[in-house]
Amino acid sequence: MKVSALILGGFLFFSVSFGGGIAWLVSKLLQNSTAGLSLLCGGFLVGLLALDIVPSALKMYKSFGIILGVLIGYLFFLVLHNLVHPSTDQNPSVYLLMLAILIHTIPLSMTIGSLMENSIVGITITASVILHHLPEGFALTTAFLAQRKKPWKLFLGFLSLSMCFSLFIWIGHYVNLSIKEQGVLMGISIGLIAATSISEFILHHIKVVPVKSFITFIVMGYLLSTLFHLLL
Repeated sequence: MKVSALILGGFLFFSVSFGGGIAWLVSKLLQNSTAGLSLLCGGFLVGLLALDIVPSALKMYKSFGIILGVLIGYLFFLVLHNLVHPSTDQNPSVYLLMLAILIHTIPLSMTIGSLMENSIVGITITASVILHHLPEGFALTTAFLAQRKKPWKLFLGFLSLSMCFSLFIWIGHYVNLSIKEQGVLMGISIGLIAATSISEFILHHIKVVPVKSFITFIVMGYLLSTLFHLLL
């Protein structure tokens, strides 16, 4: 079981790294513009929520648990926003986004853990892990590039995400979360991602980027998330 969890964690690392490679290529096309990458990331995250995460969550979990989780997630954001960086800092915080994605992986990884003994779903789960986390890798890398973080910090972020994924697969093999609890966790991640994408990645640049460029970068990010959604 531990070996299987570690293998799937490795697949997740490969997946987010591949998504990060795509983000790096896109950043070169934008000539590493800090504001452009931030707005692109914000638009991408909004699209990811609207096209993938929220519709999937509403199909799998009850709306009450999701709404409660969103409210808790937003409260977390307000607290962590003041702890992560000073109010005068105009750079978006990648740590809030990393936390949101970590929380987002918990229900999925624990569900996988509970199904690991079923060999029929093994290949399906592996393929799902590889494809599902490409957009997360793209979003995290775009955020790190926008904030000029060093590459080794991004590597550690990907490694932490993979280790967390493996850990909760192992936990999920022995502990089952109720649907309501999973829904609340999913809602927390949705609330954090939504608040971070809008407040940290978009609104920070509303006064410093021309309106045309502001809209263009956000729409580009949303269209990229649509492309991921259609292909994956």
